[in-house]
Amino acid sequence: MKDLKLETLCVQAGYQPKTGEARIPPIVQSTTYVYEKTQDMADLFDLKSDGYFYSRLANPTVAAFEGKVAALEGGVCAIGCSSGMSATMLAVFTVAGAGDNIVASQSIYGGSYNLFSTTLPKLGIECRFFDPDAPAEDIEKLVDDRTKIIFAESIANPSIVVLDFEKLANIAKKHGVLFAVDNTLATPIFVRPKEWGANLILHSSSKYLDGHAAALGGVIVDAGNFNFKGNPRYPSFNEPDESYHGLVYADLAVAFGTKCRAQMIRDMGAIMSPQNAFLSYIGCDTLALRMRQHASNAKKVAEYLNNHPKIEWILHPSLKDNKYHSLAQKYMPEGQGGMMSFGIKGSVEKCARFMESLELITQETHVADVRSCVLHPASTTHRQLSEEDLKAAGVPHNLIRLSVGIENPDDIIADIEKALEKV
Repeated sequence: MKDLKLETLCVQAGYQPKTGEARIPPIVQSTTYVYEKTQDMADLFDLKSDGYFYSRLANPTVAAFEGKVAALEGGVCAIGCSSGMSATMLAVFTVAGAGDNIVASQSIYGGSYNLFSTTLPKLGIECRFFDPDAPAEDIEKLVDDRTKIIFAESIANPSIVVLDFEKLANIAKKHGVLFAVDNTLATPIFVRPKEWGANLILHSSSKYLDGHAAALGGVIVDAGNFNFKGNPRYPSFNEPDESYHGLVYADLAVAFGTKCRAQMIRDMGAIMSPQNAFLSYIGCDTLALRMRQHASNAKKVAEYLNNHPKIEWILHPSLKDNKYHSLAQKYMPEGQGGMMSFGIKGSVEKCARFMESLELITQETHVADVRSCVLHPASTTHRQLSEEDLKAAGVPHNLIRLSVGIENPDDIIADIEKALEKV
């Protein structure tokens, strides 16, 4: 299915039924699988053959979803995880250990920032944060011989920073470092990070991929474009894994994906559930349609807010005066998703009054599904961050995060207008 368009892949990729089989992937709600021959199971445990032996490592329903996302991102494989946070964690642990470091944009989701800044250091993994707008030479100074990943988001949540893919890809390539991109808010409909040099693509599939706020999950996509063979930065890929009888991952066609599943998923058990994989699979069927509506609606809402006297500032790359408009036109010209941030003039109390006055748009800890919703990140998702970290992450106290849904844009704007009248 490599030559098919994205719209077709959304509907067709990941599962091809045989004669007499279900048209959509069944929910295989089973922990285990039956084999008649002992050697067949032994070959599965030794990674000598493909198949299923325990749902902590792989499951047919999860595999269908993994195949769809891998096709959409142009990767060689994908790994369905229990959440977006577990996907991020597993991606790091696949390559990094005590004494290593990662280099990450400071403008990332609050949960990821906390994982990198607080939790990973407890395990001996340092995170060095950079300003995504900084010159390449300043970012490059953070990379040393123990750096395992350069990490950023295609569109940052909630600061709406658009990633300069080529700037980071060039640094990563120069130093032989994995370049990982969280593509949750742009999705492959608007940008495929692999085409701009990314080696790993991550998603919180709970967001646009599922699209209906129904299924928690995450995905790691191995782009298949990184050569681990002989790279001294990654000895664990070039040394025998004794837990698999001396297997050398760098010798495999799919090195990262195999190591991540065989070691990390095996030992940590953070795989996606079959039920959530099923919901996410069918959610992806309409991804292309939904993303275009999200982007179209967001553009109209952003233009409205940009001209409202009670709005201090508005961040959405569709606006021509936005700092990242030119980058957005370069990397994602067909749309920039439905996420935006804006600030209400005055106190934080006015932000609360505005959000509590909304009727159609709900206040919730979520983004990127069919329904419009708002959140105050400084007091919720980014609550653990210090004042200094909030500033670095681009999250002022009057920032309101708005995820624009696929309702009629006139109704969304009318709800915002009524709420602003009460501020």
